[in-house]
Amino acid sequence: MTSKSDPLSPNIIEMESEGALSGVIAEPLTLNGWTHVLCNEEMPIFSNTALSIHNILNDDRKGAMELASVILQDPNLTVKLLKISNTPHYNPSRQKMVTVSRAIVMIGSEVIRELTLVCSFLECILSATNKQQANEEIAQAIHAAVHAKAIAVAINDVSPEEVFIATLLNHIGSISFWCFCGEQGECIQALVSEENYSREQAEKKVLGFKLTDLGASLSKAWKLGSLVEESIKPKALNKNPRVGLVQLGYEITEALKEGDVGSRKYEDCVRKIEALTHQSQKVIIENLRNNTSNASDIACQFGAADAAMLIQKRLNRSIDLEESPPVLDKKQLQFQISQDITSIISDQFDINLLLETVLEGIHRGIGMDRTIFSLLVADKQSLKEKLSLGWRKESHESNVVFHVTKVPANLFFHSLSGTQAFWAKPSVNAKMYTLRDINAVGKNECLMMPVFSNKIPIGLIYADRGLSGEPLTDEDFNAFKYFAQQANIGLTLYRIQRQYG
Repeated sequence: MTSKSDPLSPNIIEMESEGALSGVIAEPLTLNGWTHVLCNEEMPIFSNTALSIHNILNDDRKGAMELASVILQDPNLTVKLLKISNTPHYNPSRQKMVTVSRAIVMIGSEVIRELTLVCSFLECILSATNKQQANEEIAQAIHAAVHAKAIAVAINDVSPEEVFIATLLNHIGSISFWCFCGEQGECIQALVSEENYSREQAEKKVLGFKLTDLGASLSKAWKLGSLVEESIKPKALNKNPRVGLVQLGYEITEALKEGDVGSRKYEDCVRKIEALTHQSQKVIIENLRNNTSNASDIACQFGAADAAMLIQKRLNRSIDLEESPPVLDKKQLQFQISQDITSIISDQFDINLLLETVLEGIHRGIGMDRTIFSLLVADKQSLKEKLSLGWRKESHESNVVFHVTKVPANLFFHSLSGTQAFWAKPSVNAKMYTLRDINAVGKNECLMMPVFSNKIPIGLIYADRGLSGEPLTDEDFNAFKYFAQQANIGLTLYRIQRQYG
């Protein structure tokens, strides 16, 4: 037990070496140590997502296809992102979006980037064993972000979404720490509650650094962007007015924590908003109430139900949490994606968007583990990845390559030699599974169909359930054939349009 007289009595070094806390990481003792553990051991999925998105959006050669590919690697992230993208907040036209590719086209890659970072971050931390302090931090971050964005909109900021993400991730060090800490967190809380330390004093005494320092370190490691990194710096070092919006968002949440809308802190916030927006105090007060309600709804949409309730409690109002909408079954999803495909090919269209939508239809609509569209290289001896979903690769930059061999005739040669879809089964087509193929894809049932341009095979669509081992069905094969045929129809129309358009 931690004594009142010595809240630091636990032997943290011993705890680290022996892993004394069940289900909790052996806690690091330095800023660099905490940064490393959070990036590489506790939150590697978010690390990979954040860095992949940064690399894609900073490479002029890459676009929506590569961004969609990163998002679609995680089915939970995909569903959550599409759910939020279809809310009136992001989709006021209410045009249904059932594919990530369409969401990127309609909403914009920068907004999708920011939504993806938030969804991915919250998915990582909400899967941890959250404590009260962690949920408090999450609630405050979402609440502050909604207020900051609303003010940014009112003053015609160039990118209110950027202000939103910078505010939400401003306390990223605190949120990450409280989601994964063990005894060090208990020591900090003991110092604050029993020894009258300020939060920062307690952090410094127990950790040797402040959690804002951890936030700055994580932001740099994850390359979260200039406004996020700028806003974490000490106030004295920052004169950027947009950073001021981030800080004001948190000032508002701190004022509302007191539960008295007439407090000095609250009145100070109202005056600051009035000076920035030139709105009347009556309008500002009404907006602050609406923002709080919106923040609770947004927390629900992100899956942070506990945080949503905490936000509402600050205004002493109850909330009926919305149930998640029922997940579309395969038939419904296939139908909606096929409608998207029909819409894409009905006019002058983007061939890349068509192929992305087809692959997403196969991957999500049929429920495949791995799906890929590969192009034949010049010597016709191999197929190189153009777009893939679900493949576990060393890095997002590496490409999947299939070799095409005539003697012996392997899976890929056989498929490219025909004109129809091919359902390969190890029990029936054992000789086609060469050692090189097995090393590349395993010895699984798989679906393949060649893709043509002017009746000449130029590539291949491949899909399997090689990770889950779930069997394929005739229904799966028929759906695969339909989507793959749409790719070939689209390519034919595209060639005609290019020739005569």
